Amino acid sequence: MNGANGSKVMQSMSGTMKLYVLMLATLLLAGCGGGDQFSDLRTFMKDVEEKPRGTIAPLPEFESYTAFTYGAANQRSPFEPPIVVPPRSQEQKRNIGVKPPQNHVKEYLERFQLASLAMVGTLQKDNSTFALIEDSQGGVHRVQVGDYMGDKWGQIESIEDARIDITEIVSDGAGGWLRRPRTVELRGLQ
Repeated sequence: MNGANGSKVMQSMSGTMKLYVLMLATLLLAGCGGGDQFSDLRTFMKDVEEKPRGTIAPLPEFESYTAFTYGAANQRSPFEPPIVVPPRSQEQKRNIGVKPPQNHVKEYLERFQLASLAMVGTLQKDNSTFALIEDSQGGVHRVQVGDYMGDKWGQIESIEDARIDITEIVSDGAGGWLRRPRTVELRGLQ
């Protein structure tokens, strides 16, 4: 373009357009300036890059879970009284004929250990007294004197308002059997 054409272009531009072009030229010149206003930031970044890099400690090793197997389930519960085994001579005199009932059809409550059964109430009908027993599965059963409950041939001897007296037949450990009195108390009194 020659000079005459350039002036024609400038003349043809409106006033606001001239202002925009002038501002753009000023900004371009200001951006090209080599001001040292960010020297402290550049120095800081350089110092950080020159520092030695740290190391991250590895994660700790965790041992895998080992399942615990309870091995004393077949032993006497520590919450039940121990069986007292009298000397052999006294045992023979007292326990002649003591043995579990023969041809006995097991009742439903004989599936459970006596410690897992709880007395939850009593009922009276005519002259008979019944006890309400809750098993470990939440079922409630009616029992009376003479019924069996517990896994050791526990026969109900008496029923009172707050307890049931039971006699179990247990092994004496020497090939014989012993009678063991037990009590099941009303839940909440224990």
